[in-house]
Amino acid sequence: MRQLFLAAASAVIAFTPIAAATAAKADSAIAKAIADPRRSEASRARDKYRHPAETLAFFGVKPGQTVIEFVPAGGWYAEIIAPALNGNGRYVAMPGASERSHSSARALFDKNKSWFGPVEIVPFSPTDPSTFPAGTADRVLTFRNIHNLIMGGDGDAKKAFADFFAALKPGGVLGVVDHRLPENMDSALEKKSGYIKRSTIIRLATAAGFKLAGESKINANPKDTHDWPEGVWTLPPTYRLGDVDKAKYQAIGESDRLTLKFVKP
Repeated sequence: MRQLFLAAASAVIAFTPIAAATAAKADSAIAKAIADPRRSEASRARDKYRHPAETLAFFGVKPGQTVIEFVPAGGWYAEIIAPALNGNGRYVAMPGASERSHSSARALFDKNKSWFGPVEIVPFSPTDPSTFPAGTADRVLTFRNIHNLIMGGDGDAKKAFADFFAALKPGGVLGVVDHRLPENMDSALEKKSGYIKRSTIIRLATAAGFKLAGESKINANPKDTHDWPEGVWTLPPTYRLGDVDKAKYQAIGESDRLTLKFVKP
C-alpha cells in the first residue's frame, strides 16, 4: 500500500515506496503523453531516472487542471504535461527572469505548437510582482530548479516561493524535485554543487505559507554519494569531466533526488 505521510510540526515523515501501482494510477492522458513517439530517444532514455508517470501521479497532476511549470528549460517535462492538458486543462510555462530564458521558452513552444497545444508564458521576475492571476493554479511544479535559485541568491528563492504560493488556489499543490544534499554535509555546497538540502527547501516553502504534505523516494538514487569533483554535473547527462571515469558515472546514473509535495492551506 502506498504510504503517504502528512506534515505537522512534530510529525514523523514516512516515505512513499516506489511501486508499480503508482505508475498504474497515472492518468491515462499522461501515460499516453509519455508513450508518444514524438518524444526523442534521448528523452525516453531518461524515464528510468526521472519516473515521470510516478512523479506526476504523486503530485496529482491530471487533465482539467491549470499547471504551472517553473523554468521548463529544454522542455523534458513540458513535452509530457502540455500535451496531456491540451484540450482539457491549461499549461503555463514560467521561465526565468532573463530575456534569454524567456526567448528560449518561446522558441521551444512555438516549435512544438502542433504537439503541445496552447501554452501560456508568464516569466518569473525576482523583483517585480507576478503577472499570473492569483489563486487560479491547481499545481505548480519545479524540476531541479531550486538549487539554481539558491546559487543565484536566497532572495530570488524567497520571491519564487512567494509567487508559487500566490498563484495557487487554496488546496493547490507545489511539487518540487531537486538534487538532494544530505543534511550532514556542509551547507556551503548548496552554492556550488547543484545539490540542496531537504531542510532548505522546506524552510523556503514554509516561510511562504506552504505545508509539507508528503514526500517520496520515487527519484532517489542510493548510488549517488553527493561528493563529485564537479558537483551534480559530474553525473549523467552532463558528464562535465568528459570521458574521465565516464563508465563509472554511467553506472551510478543520474543524481539522488528529493521529491517533495507541499499544499497551500
